[in-house]
Amino acid sequence: MEELKKLIQKAKDDFSKVSELSDLDHVKSKYLGKQGPLTDAMRGLSSLPSEEKPIVGSLINDIKKSIEKALGDRKSEIQAQLMNDQLKNENIDVTLDGKKQNKGTLHPISITINKIESIFNSIGFSSTDGPEIEDDYHNFTALNIPESHPARAMHDTFYLNKEYVLRTHTSSVQIRYMENNPPPLRIISPGRVYRVDSDATHSPMFHQIEGLWIDKKISFANLKWVTQSFLQKFFENDNLKIRFRPSFFPFTEPSAEIDMEWNGGWLEIGGCGMVHPNVLSQAGVDHDLFQGFAFGLGVERLAMLKYGINDLRPFFNHDIRFLNQFKV
Repeated sequence: MEELKKLIQKAKDDFSKVSELSDLDHVKSKYLGKQGPLTDAMRGLSSLPSEEKPIVGSLINDIKKSIEKALGDRKSEIQAQLMNDQLKNENIDVTLDGKKQNKGTLHPISITINKIESIFNSIGFSSTDGPEIEDDYHNFTALNIPESHPARAMHDTFYLNKEYVLRTHTSSVQIRYMENNPPPLRIISPGRVYRVDSDATHSPMFHQIEGLWIDKKISFANLKWVTQSFLQKFFENDNLKIRFRPSFFPFTEPSAEIDMEWNGGWLEIGGCGMVHPNVLSQAGVDHDLFQGFAFGLGVERLAMLKYGINDLRPFFNHDIRFLNQFKV
């Protein structure tokens, strides 16, 4: 036991010779490690008489605490010395010019959505949004999409459970808006949508903007005027031509694909049509009195054409070099 008591001073002497924190850990293991004398002493307690075990055990613990305190004190001394040396060697010239802070910028998708909203707001459309986690009814059934439709398949839709999905379009927002707002109404609904798809031209999450105009005397001619006026304004080309190709969507009748003239050819830009009477009925709108049109456009596609981007992935890679190109 006398030898164990001498360990306290020996440890202090060894600690005082160390000037690096890494070396201090090495010396620590000499006294407090698994192979150290204190550990050996604790193992030897089992061979002592029962009445001596608590006395000797308490003494060993006191010695251990004293060594740990000496170790902590020396560690603080070394850290303080290192800090003092650093302060002496790192001089700061307060007369030097400060570093300029980089200004952030809106994401190109946000810029595009803001531009789209500004154009539609200028012709009387208001913006609205809705939940990204949508129930089956608003995402499919209320839009006249039958149970057997491919859009409901697992390979196209992210199902959270049997009742809820990640919305596959923002058309569900139109249903919710019509349920709570009587016509006439004129809205656009920009937002994130989700599909099971991913490559250079597709992303599992992307943005759509869908429009809806319901009134008593709305025709396909109104649809053509709105979409053409928007595209000409967005691309700053008053001579931009568009065309409509017959198509099929469960929620519109008649339905069409919107193409616009681009680089000497025609490029598909979105889908549209007159709102199906079944959709109006599901939303509580009298289809004998009101009619209207709906259209859907991909925000990423519009941004890619607007800014000459040929790959979808940079929108989601968070590369500051790419984003800095959109500073205003």
